[in-house]
Amino acid sequence: MNGINHLRMRKMLTGYTASKGVPYPALATIVSGLFILLGGAGIILGVYVKTSVTLIVIFLVLVTFVMHRFWKETDSNRKAIEMVNFMKNLALLGGALMILSIETWVYTLSF
Repeated sequence: MNGINHLRMRKMLTGYTASKGVPYPALATIVSGLFILLGGAGIILGVYVKTSVTLIVIFLVLVTFVMHRFWKETDSNRKAIEMVNFMKNLALLGGALMILSIETWVYTLSF
């Protein structure tokens, strides 16, 4: 759902991405949306799982350390929000990396 929202609401998200100083914010928003969409779909469908997880990991690492720099916030409310999002993304990153430890993907679709 988040990947679809990145693409559907890209104008709004591009503004937010630009406010964080990301170069080429429109392109970054589209690419990040595709990473989430393709990565999530691949994991759910069991297709190219390692590649799919890699897309999710790349997305999470970049977004976590670029978009949620809580240590640079001066407003305590913004700092708290960014810290929550930073920690949430680290937890999601751990979960994504755990998927890589699965040797046999039971729910793989055979084509």
